[in-house]
Amino acid sequence: MNVEQYDRMKNGAGFIAALDQSGGSTPKALALYGIDESMYSSQEEMFSLMHQMRARIITSPVFSSERILGAILFEMTMERLIEGIPSAEYLWNRKHIVPFLKIDNGLLPTAHGVALMKPIPELASRLEKARRFGIFGTKERSVIYEPDFAGISSCVDQQFEIADEVLDSDLVPIIEPEVDIKSNEKRYIEEILKSALMAGLDSLESNQNVMLKLTLPEEANFYADIVRHPRVLRVVALSGGYSQEHAVELLARNEGLIASFSRALTENLHHDQSDEQFNATLASSIESIYLASTQKITR
Repeated sequence: MNVEQYDRMKNGAGFIAALDQSGGSTPKALALYGIDESMYSSQEEMFSLMHQMRARIITSPVFSSERILGAILFEMTMERLIEGIPSAEYLWNRKHIVPFLKIDNGLLPTAHGVALMKPIPELASRLEKARRFGIFGTKERSVIYEPDFAGISSCVDQQFEIADEVLDSDLVPIIEPEVDIKSNEKRYIEEILKSALMAGLDSLESNQNVMLKLTLPEEANFYADIVRHPRVLRVVALSGGYSQEHAVELLARNEGLIASFSRALTENLHHDQSDEQFNATLASSIESIYLASTQKITR
């Protein structure tokens, strides 16, 4: 493990940029960027356009280690080049931004109120590839829709099982059991989830440290015990469909949480903006997310 990257993730000021839209979410991400499905005719073209968008963000002069600690990549992004350099290598060597990799294969159909991750039969080879490309850590996502004890327990168990394999590969896992922000019982879900996560964290060995990516909670500082847990390197927050303005407002209320936003980061970016317009829009987003990650509201 890269000790400098570990120290940066543990102690650095800033946030993580989530640039890991996969096959299912790519069309929507491109549409928000002003590229609709009529503008490409194959999946290969779609992913090439998505890579161009990500590369434009990453190479922007405002996308720097001054505000950004890390970036989460999709596997195809990791395998592609930015300015002739492998993406993860570009992030660290050119930008001093820690690279992460999304490792899940998407979600199974919802059962018992949760959408578990699909099987990852290629996990071992994917983790080995991540190490070869210079990846520091991984991210794995499942989603919780209802306050079903059995469902949430199975979701958290699956997350920690995958995390164990990631840790055995000398990578740092980001555990992401997303809570659906549209649920009418979101607060109750969070209570059940927090208990299950604490049990999972308590089961880790003294040399096993993880990160968590959690939906912004209904109650400010609800995850404070998780933030302080000795096995937790960092807790990051997903925007989950909230607007950038609302996500930033909620994040600023939670001590110890930093952002790992995707759509809220790229909000208002458009493919036909001039470089000056694009960079100014991105700079504004980065600044607001950075401030919410580092300057908290005390109540």
